[in-house]
Amino acid sequence: MPKNSRRRSPSIKKIALFVLLIVVFAAAAIAWTLESMALPPRQFGPYIETRLAGNGWARIGAWFALTFNELERGAPLAALPALRAGAQPAPATPAPSGLVVAVDNADAAVKAIEKAQPGDVITFAPGTYHFNGRPYLATSSASGVTVRAGLPGSVTLEFGLPGGFLVASPNWTFENLHIRGACKTHDGCDHAFHVIGRGAGFVARNNTVTDFNTPFKIGGNGNAYPDNGVIENNTISNTRPRDTAAAVGAVDLAAASNWTIRANLVSDFAKAKGDRASFGVQARGGGKGNRIERNVVICENRLRSVPGQRTGLSFGGAGSIAAHCRGKRCVPEQDGGVIDSNLVASCSDEGIYLNRAAATTVTHNTLLDTAGMKARWPESGAEIHGNIVDGRIVARDGAALREDDNLDTGVTRLFTGAHPVRDLFSASAGLDLRWRGDAPRRDATPLAGADLCGTVRPTEPAYGAFEDFAACLTN
Repeated sequence: MPKNSRRRSPSIKKIALFVLLIVVFAAAAIAWTLESMALPPRQFGPYIETRLAGNGWARIGAWFALTFNELERGAPLAALPALRAGAQPAPATPAPSGLVVAVDNADAAVKAIEKAQPGDVITFAPGTYHFNGRPYLATSSASGVTVRAGLPGSVTLEFGLPGGFLVASPNWTFENLHIRGACKTHDGCDHAFHVIGRGAGFVARNNTVTDFNTPFKIGGNGNAYPDNGVIENNTISNTRPRDTAAAVGAVDLAAASNWTIRANLVSDFAKAKGDRASFGVQARGGGKGNRIERNVVICENRLRSVPGQRTGLSFGGAGSIAAHCRGKRCVPEQDGGVIDSNLVASCSDEGIYLNRAAATTVTHNTLLDTAGMKARWPESGAEIHGNIVDGRIVARDGAALREDDNLDTGVTRLFTGAHPVRDLFSASAGLDLRWRGDAPRRDATPLAGADLCGTVRPTEPAYGAFEDFAACLTN
């Protein structure tokens, strides 16, 4: 071998080693930066887009946003299977005892509701009822009234009014109804139910509610707060993005305590104007002891690719102003809340978000195709265990989390296109969530409770919302 060739070989090896070290250090620096920022691709793209747009690079920014979004987002969901969550074709409970007040037209219904006596069971005859020309349907001052259809799907109430049912009296129950917003503009249909003040003990069960900005709105009135409500087995959705700058979400629970939001099917709550930020279910405003459990929340089912930020479940939401908070205090926004055994999927933003939410328990949820979980501000503290998170779990701005037993995915892996959590299931994009192999199981866990499907969990429960997804289906 020529002498000059022998001299060059060590130099080439040194250069190659030097280049390799640079690549390794650069990759490590990029990974460290990505993990520190804790922005998954679906959030990192818009972050870059905003900064480039401010410097005259809008087209390049839009390309970055689209590219990073496609890198992480799952395929559009197929048609949802028939789920046990949401409204069901059979009545959830037998008809209550009490005086049956039969109504067969809108005027009779208004009169029956406004003049109801304790124990009345206002029952709609099958048909479609149109309500217009007033801001809301106000309940009487009586307690313990039920408003219902005998058979789910047999009665449709079309509201061309902004406030829907205004419930300001205790222990009113609404069940088996289909309630649809039918306003000329989306700003005209804010709520299907507005529960305020003395409306404690409110129950909405087995209803289908479509095309409202915020179908369920709960809040105080003066010093009275409607505590101890239940929203259970309702299907809540929209057929189009809400063309409004007003608040948009399925359930907005403000200032009330000890509510249970259970076994609902929530989907498609996109907001087309204003800040374009919306929430599936949020509890805020200084309440305590609220539970969000066993719900299925699909942020984007039919309404895919609409600009905006859609969050699945939240304690604290986007925050509250003091005038709307319990006792005029918003710190913390929520205290002692529980988020358990929910399935949250296809969200452009966080699956679960904690904003100044103290002493929170977040257990056994399954998050697919979301940004993951995030907690913010020193008031937020949470125990986070047993969850399956297709994304990251992050604490920001002083939040304190104890999260040592979850299956989640680091941000760096998301930027490589890896989604190991999705691979646990047969076909997550089609919501075929049968386990691909054996279910991943936790060590013995006391008091694990019921899963998404209502199945009692074994001593060594599976991670996530359910033991066997087949038990969550009705067929």
